[in-house]
Amino acid sequence: MTMGHDGPAPVRRAAGFSVHLFTASGGAVALLALYAAIERDFATCFAWLGLALFIDGIDGTLARAAKVTETAPRIDGVVLDLVVDFLTYVLVPVIALWRSDLMPTPVAFWLGLIVTLASALYFADTRMKTADHWFRGFPAIWNVAVLYLFVLRLPWPIAAGLLVIGTAAMFAPVVFVHPLRVERVRVATVLVSVAFFGLSAAAILQDLAVGWMIKAGFVAVAIYFLALPLVVRASPWAED
Repeated sequence: MTMGHDGPAPVRRAAGFSVHLFTASGGAVALLALYAAIERDFATCFAWLGLALFIDGIDGTLARAAKVTETAPRIDGVVLDLVVDFLTYVLVPVIALWRSDLMPTPVAFWLGLIVTLASALYFADTRMKTADHWFRGFPAIWNVAVLYLFVLRLPWPIAAGLLVIGTAAMFAPVVFVHPLRVERVRVATVLVSVAFFGLSAAAILQDLAVGWMIKAGFVAVAIYFLALPLVVRASPWAED
């Protein structure tokens, strides 16, 4: 390892900072998604959110490869990641819901306030993940949850009820899978995750107005992930 008097060599410092910059680019993508949501261009909004999800999915691997805690320690990658995630996982989906016709505007507005408040608390919870790398409670992936509402087009009272249940589930002592860090049936879980991205891309290309086959695919993916803790874990409950 080549080290200068003041720390890592310039090339390694540049690599570390580049990873942080890559993570931060998710914030710019969030702004593009937010603009699309405000303009009620929801297919474009979720396309941008999909790109943000891709960035979030690989930046951790890049950070570990570049050893950013050593090469670019002045920037806290964990905090940076949480800031960007809050924009893309919570704020933009809430705005998309508010601007949509999925439920009455006042209902969407007040539910959005509740979801945002609860999600802020969840993101700051130091026990967000269990020792075996599962999420403790619903992991505030409102980008996915709201996409489901756009695709399935459920009656608005049911959609609102699901949002309330999801909000409460963030603080429930149950586990939800981390699709990239699960150990058992990892290959199957990654394949289902890829299938979800494929279904999402198909829905976006159809302006979110999809037929029953794609809707059935979305439901099957949801059943898989919700059932996974019951199948591969000794208990669906999160240990203290």
